Amino acid sequence: MGLRGPKPKGQVRIKWSRDLAYILGLIVTDGSLSKDLRHIIFVSTDLQLIKLFKSLLKLDNTIGEKKYKKDAYTRKKAYVIQFGDVLFFNFLCKTGLMPNKTKILKDILVPDKYFADFLRGHFDGDGSSYSYFDKRWKNSFMFYVTFVSASKKHIYWLQKKIRLLYGVNGYMSKIKDKDFYQLRYAKKEGIVIAKKMYYNPTTPCLLRKRKKLFEAIKKNAQVAKLVDVYA
Repeated sequence: MGLRGPKPKGQVRIKWSRDLAYILGLIVTDGSLSKDLRHIIFVSTDLQLIKLFKSLLKLDNTIGEKKYKKDAYTRKKAYVIQFGDVLFFNFLCKTGLMPNKTKILKDILVPDKYFADFLRGHFDGDGSSYSYFDKRWKNSFMFYVTFVSASKKHIYWLQKKIRLLYGVNGYMSKIKDKDFYQLRYAKKEGIVIAKKMYYNPTTPCLLRKRKKLFEAIKKNAQVAKLVDVYA
């Protein structure tokens, strides 16, 4: 019999929880798995999100900085944290992640119990919300909650999963002139998504995105009351 080496030790506690599901959502969107089958990298332009990622995983690794090309004229600062953990790497692969995942990502195995936390991580990574007044109709305030992926199969899975668990359909489309797909929820459906993701005011999240989203929901409620009064 050959000699057996020591079993690898993991930094991350691998047990399903709300925090772990949230971290999974972040890695699915803004994270990557190294080809060395050991390292996990997470990159974000939001320092608060990087610090939250590090805190939830109880890492002692240093947060680095890098510049990335936003467009032909602009370079923007981003933050990065990288750590090695073979056991956590293997766990992530079992959920459906892999190196070079961008365009080939499909389903992600996350318990339904923690899907809202996973979805919030997905939103904090590559999601967004936006709102505006539609000039065609008086007092017509529109707002949307969106999720984005370069993988059509992944965004299609996300839409099916949200429909199954939360009963809202959303609308999937390809972003014009870009190799990205967008899943968009408007108004009432957007409110359903928001309430599911932020089921508790203490849930870990990217604070600026939560603030922006709920400001839009509040504005929508105010406009709706005006419409009722002046209809």
